Amino acid sequence: MTLWLDADAAPRDVKDICLRAAERLRLPTVLVANQRVLVPPGYAFVSAVRVEGGPDVADRYIVDHAAPGDVAVTADIPLAALLVPKQVAVIDPRGEEYTAESIGERLSVRNFMDGLRGAGVETGGHGAYGPREKQAFANALDRVLARALRRR
Repeated sequence: MTLWLDADAAPRDVKDICLRAAERLRLPTVLVANQRVLVPPGYAFVSAVRVEGGPDVADRYIVDHAAPGDVAVTADIPLAALLVPKQVAVIDPRGEEYTAESIGERLSVRNFMDGLRGAGVETGGHGAYGPREKQAFANALDRVLARALRRR
């Protein structure tokens, strides 16, 4: 089992939580980005992959390399929509898990909001990422990893 992190836009707190989980569980973890990502020294189970720039190149790398039973962290709903059918457990940085039951609706809402923004409508967005979101993510990651490890 591998933990995949869409590292381009992941908050630093999310990366830190994932790195600590990787070491604690001795879990291979891959940070994928189209920019250089530094892995702090001392993390034996963490690696980084830098892909060429371009739209969705990091997403394609994760989709091509993730396997059933893996876990992925991303806020990118279209990426999650490609991973969930592959039986990859996917959570976002705020602790929400994307499932086979929820991903279709989430993708529809995302596309609708994207259309509104494209038409010039101000749609707002998520609030600031703070301690509550960090804790929700940490709890969700623990749950998802424990479930994935039991299935292994």
